[in-house]
Amino acid sequence: MLTAGDTGQLHQNHQKLLPKRIILVRHGESQGNKDDAAYTVTPDYKIPLTPHGIEQANRAGSNIQLVVSDHGASRNWKVYFYVSPYERTRSTLREIGRAFPRNRIIGVREECRVREQDFGNFQVAERMKIIKETRERFGRFFYRFPEGESAADVFDRVSSFLESLWRDVDMHRFHCQPSEELNLVIVSHGLAIRVFLMKWFKWTVEQFERLNNLGNCEFRVMQMGRGGEYSLAVHHSDEEMQAWGLTPEMIEDQKWRANAPRGAWNENCPWYLDAFFDSYAVQSDDCGAEDEK
Repeated sequence: MLTAGDTGQLHQNHQKLLPKRIILVRHGESQGNKDDAAYTVTPDYKIPLTPHGIEQANRAGSNIQLVVSDHGASRNWKVYFYVSPYERTRSTLREIGRAFPRNRIIGVREECRVREQDFGNFQVAERMKIIKETRERFGRFFYRFPEGESAADVFDRVSSFLESLWRDVDMHRFHCQPSEELNLVIVSHGLAIRVFLMKWFKWTVEQFERLNNLGNCEFRVMQMGRGGEYSLAVHHSDEEMQAWGLTPEMIEDQKWRANAPRGAWNENCPWYLDAFFDSYAVQSDDCGAEDEK
């Protein structure tokens, strides 16, 4: 029979096996970023990096290596990569990987569920211009591209990927020792990364639509806080998060997560409490007062 001390020790050991960081990286500059006309003759998944994009990816690798090694202070870190199957993300990973000694890399997996939003097949420039204008009027999250996907569709497949990721963690598929610091690096695309963060932190559709896209080879670091919860605020500043489009309430929630015990629930999330339930309570009270009359 397990004692309270045994249960606490098991929880502590499990926490040691959790990733210390989950790092989300957007690919480097692609030919499509430089010239939209590339999409009219080349399938989206085959769009390559530009020479500048290759340089960006190389620098990103060095910067990520500094993060996971705590600028050289950590001696026991390991890294596992997930990568979208698109040419530009695979090339980005190839350049990022140059910064990592082979013995630090646990493995690499190509993961289709973190691929780019599907905008349709060959993209005719004038047609896409009209479609994107329509998306702005309709709403970026729910608008589905003809022959393609909406951000809501991407949300569903990213949610499925997250379930698989946690199964990998729970079943110890990374073969990481408790004494080693595990870092997961996901090389993906701007919208997929924003959707990943939305799913993880339970952001609303309105909050998602406020978010700014990442620049090429920018990355976001979700790091485990003191209590075992993941937060952007461990590594990133308030100013950075504000520049990404996080509201003051979202930033406060990130700071709370940086110190919250694992599994805790922030009951002071104002985006639902203030927007819905307070006004509903007032309406209910008014209705009750009417009934009494």
